[in-house]
Amino acid sequence: MDIKNLTTFIYVAELNSFTKAAEKLGFSQSTVSFQIRQLERELNSQLFERVNHTIALTEKGREVLDYAHKVNKLTLELQENMQETGTIRGHVRLAMADSLCSSIFSKNYASFKKNYPEIALKIITAGTGEMLTLVDHNEADLVLTLDSHIYNTEYVIVKEERVGVHFAAGAGYPLPLGAKLSVRDLCSHPFILTEKGMSYRRLLDERLAEMSLEIHPVLEIGSTDLICALLEQNLGISLLPDYVTAKKVAEGKLVLLPVEDLEIEVWKQLLYHRNKWVSPQMESVMEHCVKRGFSQE
Repeated sequence: MDIKNLTTFIYVAELNSFTKAAEKLGFSQSTVSFQIRQLERELNSQLFERVNHTIALTEKGREVLDYAHKVNKLTLELQENMQETGTIRGHVRLAMADSLCSSIFSKNYASFKKNYPEIALKIITAGTGEMLTLVDHNEADLVLTLDSHIYNTEYVIVKEERVGVHFAAGAGYPLPLGAKLSVRDLCSHPFILTEKGMSYRRLLDERLAEMSLEIHPVLEIGSTDLICALLEQNLGISLLPDYVTAKKVAEGKLVLLPVEDLEIEVWKQLLYHRNKWVSPQMESVMEHCVKRGFSQE
């Protein structure tokens, strides 16, 4: 049984709301619902009654809540008693999308090293499938994905949030800016994209295939910083996460293109394998990623 599911259960029970619990925990509502369903399956008991958009604990639910509080208290005591004194040290292997690596560590690595000077961090940039394979084979400790939403009982989700992605171009690129554009119209323009099969590029290709459309980029490259630099020169169009383009858009160097017939849902998720022991150094890296890589409410 995953202790994090018990923690989620406590939040839902005490707040009487899946939505409020999701907000407090930093999860999507669907993830909270998934965790509760998993717990109910494991206990072979219905924990909540759901009537007219309201929830209430069942008799079994109230019994489980009492046990959940006891387990939570014992877990905290165990963590405190087992916590090593002094400096946290050790190695952590973090697999993540290349663009996330830049946003989380390029400007914040100095503060990470100041806080955790004895932690040796290995960053592995890869596609989502490869990252999950690495964590499955204990060749990575943590994974920070940028892809479609992952629902899998093998992984513990530490934090997640939806990421906005939009088509972008240089401010001087010859398009009727301000008017709604169709995907079919855009496909005739030169595209500069990340490598085929990588996170949101793969999601774009899948959505286009559903519409019997295809983009043949003039350049494929992993560096989103370089893509932005080329867009500034009005050399093409790209699909990029908002956190990549936000600064350039604010400066008036890039513009987001309003495309009316295509929506791509991308999620950022920090996770690890459910059988993985969470060491103090791994906990520290997770804390840094949550603080620097996710919106702070």
